[in-house]
Amino acid sequence: MPGMAGRPGSWGGLVLRAGQAVCAGLCVGIMGSSLGFASYTAFCYLLASMALQSLWSLGLACLDGYALKAKKDLTSPILVSLFLVGDWVTAILSFAASCSAAGVVILFKRDVLFCRRYPQLPCGRYELATAFAFLAWAQSATSAIIMFWLLASS
Repeated sequence: MPGMAGRPGSWGGLVLRAGQAVCAGLCVGIMGSSLGFASYTAFCYLLASMALQSLWSLGLACLDGYALKAKKDLTSPILVSLFLVGDWVTAILSFAASCSAAGVVILFKRDVLFCRRYPQLPCGRYELATAFAFLAWAQSATSAIIMFWLLASS
């Protein structure tokens, strides 16, 4: 499917990968600069998962940029299989980390009112980082589905 939006080596693929890298990078930056995040395993897992997501996405965005500049085709079945496995792994890790961090944020803000009792905790930053993690996951899952369609159609 040479005209599919988001395929490797296309402008759509470059934009999708750059979006993943930016959202994951923002999540890492916000969570990493928040005080006390290391006390909670879910937030540490989120940070590690988003760091992996940002590295994977940035690497593939660079590859897409190179393919556009050099007019290379990145839709061979072997490359698409590699992208598919990497996208599925990072998407699953990102989703699990986002959900666990969201559970902790909801617990802190609504269930035990931890954020009211300890106003020095940056609960808003935790929430913002989790939102960016979900955005990164959504883009990663979209990319994984596109790779699956490309592999199935070849």
